[in-house]
Amino acid sequence: MVNNVLCLGNSTYPLWEIDVVKPVSEREAEASACAKAILIGEHAVVYGRPGIAVPLPSRRATARLLAGNPRGAGVLVEAPDLGKSGFEDEDPALRPLALAVEIAFGALGIPVPALMLRIESEVPVSRGLGSGAAVAAATVRACAAFAGAEFAPEEVSALAFEVEKLHHGKPSGIDNSVVAFERPVWFSRSEGPRVLPSKPFVLVLADSGVRAKTSGLVAGVARRREADPDAAEGIFDRMAERAEAARRALAEGDTEALGRGLDEAHGLLRELGVSCAALDRLAGAARAAGALGAKLSGAGGGGYLLALAPSRQAAGGITDALARAGGQGIFVSEIR
Repeated sequence: MVNNVLCLGNSTYPLWEIDVVKPVSEREAEASACAKAILIGEHAVVYGRPGIAVPLPSRRATARLLAGNPRGAGVLVEAPDLGKSGFEDEDPALRPLALAVEIAFGALGIPVPALMLRIESEVPVSRGLGSGAAVAAATVRACAAFAGAEFAPEEVSALAFEVEKLHHGKPSGIDNSVVAFERPVWFSRSEGPRVLPSKPFVLVLADSGVRAKTSGLVAGVARRREADPDAAEGIFDRMAERAEAARRALAEGDTEALGRGLDEAHGLLRELGVSCAALDRLAGAARAAGALGAKLSGAGGGGYLLALAPSRQAAGGITDALARAGGQGIFVSEIR
C-alpha cells in the first residue's frame, strides 16, 4: 500500500492510495492522451490577455510499457513516429520521455524498474498541436497503470508540466492542462489554466503545409508593438473580447456566435501580420463550404487552420474543400 503527496512548486497534490497487486516486473500497461489546439487568443496571451485551448480527441499519442529490456535497467525507448529509439545516455533527446517515467514512478513511491517504453503518436510534431504534452501525459498514465494505480487528471497535468519544462523552458501550463482533462481550458497569465464548461462542437483541422518558426513570429509581433503600441494593444484588447465571447458561446452551445468570433480573431491575427496566403486561402475555402468560422491556430505564419463545422455531417464537405485548397493532414475532431 502506498500513500504519497506530490509537491510541485507551491502546490501540493495528494496522490490516490493504491494497491500494487503484483510486482511491477510482471506487468505491462498502455495509456493515451490527446492533441490540442489554440481556439482563440494566440499572441495576445503573451501580453496578459486570456485565451482558450481545446482538446482534439481524434488525434492521440499512446504509451505502452513493457517489463524488462536488454540492459536489465533503465528505460529503453522506441518511438518510431517521433524518430527516436534507444536509451537516454545514447541520445539526450530521449530525456523528456525518460523523465516522464521517472517522475511518475517517483510520485507513486516505486523505484523505476527495467522497462521498454513504446510511443506511437498520431499528433504531428512541431505543428502547434501539443505533441510533447500528449506524449508526456500518455506516459505518466501508463506508468500508473503499470503499477496498478491511476492518477487523477490534475495529477497527470502536474506531472506532464514538469516534462513540458524540458521542451519549452517556461511553459504556460495550458498544453498539459488541456490534454490531461480533455476539456476546453481558459488561460491567462494572471489566473493560470482552468477547465471551461462547454457544449459539444466539431472542428475540421488542416495543415497549410507552410512551416514557420514560432520564435520569429513572436519577435515580429513584439516589434510591431514597439513600433505602434496603441495599435497593437488595441488588437490584443479586441482579441480578449473575442475570447470572452467565445467562453460564453461554448457554455451556451452557440456555435454561430463562436464561428463569428473565430472569423474576427483570424482578422485580428492578420492585422498582427502572423497569417499567410496559404492560411487565408484555407480559411476562405472552409467558409465557402459551410464552416461557421475559421482561423489559424497557433503562432501562425503557416501551420494549422481550424474550421468550425455546423455538424458532424457537414464536416465532410469542409474536409473536401480544404483538400482542394491545398490543405494537408486534414482531420475532424468532436470536442465535448
